[in-house]
Parts: sequence; C-alpha cells; structure tokens
Amino acid sequence: MTREGMAVPNTTLCEKLVSDDNLTKAAKKVRSNDGAPGIDGIPAEDALVYLLKNQERIVSEIITRKYKPSPVRRVEIPKANGKKRLLGIPTVRDRIVQQAMVQVLTPVFEPTFSDFSFGYRPNRSAEDAVRLAQLYMSEGYNHVVDLDLSQFFDTVNHDILMGLVDKDMEDKDIRRLIFVFLKAGVLYRDKLEETELGVSQGNPLSPLLANVYLTPFDKEMEKRGLRFVRYADDCQLFTKSDYAAARVMKNATKYLENKLKLKVNVEKTEAREAEGSCFLGFTFMTLGSKENGRGVCRPRGKKIESLKEKLKVITKRNRGVSIHQVIMEINETMLGWLAYYARGNILTWLMKEL
Repeated sequence: MTREGMAVPNTTLCEKLVSDDNLTKAAKKVRSNDGAPGIDGIPAEDALVYLLKNQERIVSEIITRKYKPSPVRRVEIPKANGKKRLLGIPTVRDRIVQQAMVQVLTPVFEPTFSDFSFGYRPNRSAEDAVRLAQLYMSEGYNHVVDLDLSQFFDTVNHDILMGLVDKDMEDKDIRRLIFVFLKAGVLYRDKLEETELGVSQGNPLSPLLANVYLTPFDKEMEKRGLRFVRYADDCQLFTKSDYAAARVMKNATKYLENKLKLKVNVEKTEAREAEGSCFLGFTFMTLGSKENGRGVCRPRGKKIESLKEKLKVITKRNRGVSIHQVIMEINETMLGWLAYYARGNILTWLMKEL
C-alpha cells in the first residue's frame, strides 16, 4: 500500500492506524472528550480542524518512523484526602494519534484480558464490577482483601510493560509508537522531566496499557481459583474465611511487588469481613446470614456527604440565580448521581439520608 508516494510498512495494524476513517474517528472522539489543552495550547474541541490541516504530515511521520510526541503538561488535581493526583495533558496532535492507536489496539488486547476485569473496557462498567462483588457475597464469600496500589499509574515499569505488549502484538511500528509515548517526558513548571516509569494519566492510551500491565496478575489469581473483581487499579479478592483472606493478601502482595514491581500500600490494604467494605464508591452489606445472605450495597458515607455539600452550594440563597436555574442544577446533579448509584436500589433510602 502507498500513500502520497510513500510505502506504508507491511502491517495491517499500521494501515488501519493511518487510515482516513480511523484518524477521523479518533479526532471526533478527542473533540467529544474535551479537556484542557496541552503544551500546544490547542483545545480538544479543535481536534478535527487540526487533523484536516495536519493529517498528511502526521501520517508521513508515522509511516517513516519519525513521529516524535511532545511532553505532556503536568497538572495537579486535589483529592478529597488532601493529596494530589497527577495528570499529564498531551497535545491535541498526540491525543489524536493515541486515540487512533487505542482504536486499532483494543481488538488485539481485549481477547487477552480477564473476565473479572471491568475498568476502561468496551461493554463493561463499574456497575458490572459491583454486581459481581455482590454475587460473591451472596455465595458466602464473606471475607475480602482490599488491595490498594500506591501510585499505580506513576510506577508502571516500562521494560515489563513492553515485554507484555510484545507477547500479543508483533507490529514493530506500533510498538515503537507505544515506546516513544512512554518516554515523551513531562513539562512541569517550565522544567522538562524524563519519564523512566509510569503511564501518564490523561493520555488516551494509558487505560489500555494499564490493563495490559495488570493482566498477568488477573491470570495468576484465576489460576489459583480465586474469586476477585478488578476495576483498573481497584481490586477486591473474596474468600470464605479470615485465614484464607490473610493468605491471599500475602500472596497477592508478593506477586504484585516481585513480578510487576508495583508497590502495595500496606496501610490501606487489608484482609477483613466483606460486610462494611467499600468498592467503587459503594459500601457492601449482607441481608440475612453471612453464609447464606444476599449481598447488597449502598453509597459509602463520604459520597453521601459530598452530595449533601454540593446540594447546599446549589441551593444557597444568595447565589443570585433564578429558581428555574436552581431546579435545573439540582436535577442534573441528582440524575447523574442516581445513574451511577442505582445499583444500590437506593431511592427510598437516599431520601431518608438527605
């Protein structure tokens, strides 16, 4: 295949990557996701216009193996616990290329992923993950290991990741692109920092690579016959006794730290009764006996308090907005909240809490 007189490497993936349809679809996706601009200052809403003006050059650089991504712009997002989450905002050009890569790589890696992994995957959701956790509790798995990984996205080992990529994806040109994106660097307070570890949160490619990285852990847990559910770097493993939970916690920690070079947060990781444990914003409970009861869930207390605070701000008397605007904002807030937490069958319960 040739394009504008240039020979495209003999690879189906590369052909798909640089196709007009794939790049246009990627630009539209970037535009719909919106988001702050990277170091180029170009907003995501201009992605399609940017592609129309620069597509020939982008394709040329990819197929001649000269594509070089720009550093991401580091942004600190405050967390509820007072700490900060680090995001890396790529340029609009790099967003388009990464999204185009996601679109051709997802069909390659998706069949290799575990049935018990739910984060950032097509046709899977947090609701599905919560439903599976409830099922385990209903089956008598009344103890759980809450795994907490310290700064997972920032500590992914590039050598291990590229080795895992090579197992299921033979295309050397796509491999090169993945590698140069990993090494693109970070611009923080006008200083360029090299990236020797990690996949930058904020990059379209990072969620897919995160699942590639944690799949060996999933498969190891499956091989051991364990009941578990994982959503990105949030993971719970279920057992029927405290002794088994303690053993599973020890073995899971050992695998993650020795094989994947990750750091398990020992202060937050614990083996405990499933009753009262929290996962993806829900607190789990059992109706009936712990051995034969039905697993149910409710939004965790912090989420309720956060909702109350948001509603207080919206309904503040001196805001200077119309009652119509207030009602619209309340409806928008409640509908979004209920859409996620509907799994808990919570409407009557929520009205009492509020």
